[in-house]
Amino acid sequence: AAPTAAEAELLLLQKQALAEEEAAKAKRELLTRFLQEKLSREEQSSRWGLHKVRMLWRSAQRKTKDRELRQDIEILSQTFTRVMDCKDGAIEALVTELKEAEEQQNRALRSHLHLTDQLLHLQRCRLGYLEQGFSAQVGALKAEFEAERCGISGGEGERG
Repeated sequence: AAPTAAEAELLLLQKQALAEEEAAKAKRELLTRFLQEKLSREEQSSRWGLHKVRMLWRSAQRKTKDRELRQDIEILSQTFTRVMDCKDGAIEALVTELKEAEEQQNRALRSHLHLTDQLLHLQRCRLGYLEQGFSAQVGALKAEFEAERCGISGGEGERG
């Protein structure tokens, strides 16, 4: 009975050792599962945190770019306004010059027409004087012709 008790004790010790080993194994598996779940949660949390950091960084970059673009637009708007004012001034100066040129052209046209009228009047007067001179010459020639004719006709009557 003694060896059986020793065997029973040995069996009991073996069972206890086996139970302790299985408990340790179960504990290790539980601990491994817990650590894997914790690692998985940490990885997910890390991904979420990284996503949030990226979103915040992009948001900050967008705000900075927005400010830069708004400043650029403001500068371009002011430059455009200055250029338009300059061009408007040039257009106004050209319009003024055009009006002055039209007035000058109208004055030149009126002067030209006045001078043309004077020249026409002068030519008409000259033509009138020439016609009078011509008529006087024609009259003188007629008179001379008539005098010669009378002289010729009167001389023939004496002869004949």
